[in-house]
Amino acid sequence: MPLKLEIVTQERRVYSADDVEMVIAPGTEGEMGILPRHAPLITSLQEGVMRVKRQSGQEEILAIHGGFMEVLPDQVTVLADAAERAEEIDIARAEEARQRAAELMQQRREDKVDYVRAETALRRSLIRLKAAEGRRRRAMPTPKSEE
Repeated sequence: MPLKLEIVTQERRVYSADDVEMVIAPGTEGEMGILPRHAPLITSLQEGVMRVKRQSGQEEILAIHGGFMEVLPDQVTVLADAAERAEEIDIARAEEARQRAAELMQQRREDKVDYVRAETALRRSLIRLKAAEGRRRRAMPTPKSEE
């Protein structure tokens, strides 16, 4: 019995599948793995990378930026503050955002609000880059060993 997974934000449905073997989510208490027939629970999520393993063996990666997850024995629903599939992430744009945020933080302004905004932008861009890099690594063919 596979899991049905729905990941939604306030703006859109980001992901939907009904053949999920395992969900690995960034919970506030640490990374958690959800398998079919998991005990029901509701938990908050922190910013991080979510991995979805499908029955076909395919693994999909998403950047999640907070929210909540409801787990039922046959269904997982994620209500994310923000979420992106790895293939949707513009790596160059995320890298530029990371550099801008790092520069703002190094200026060490007296304005704590600007520093917190820059820190949040830096964290978000790093998660986006990590998700995109995870997808790129999985897409690369593995080298065959010579015998």
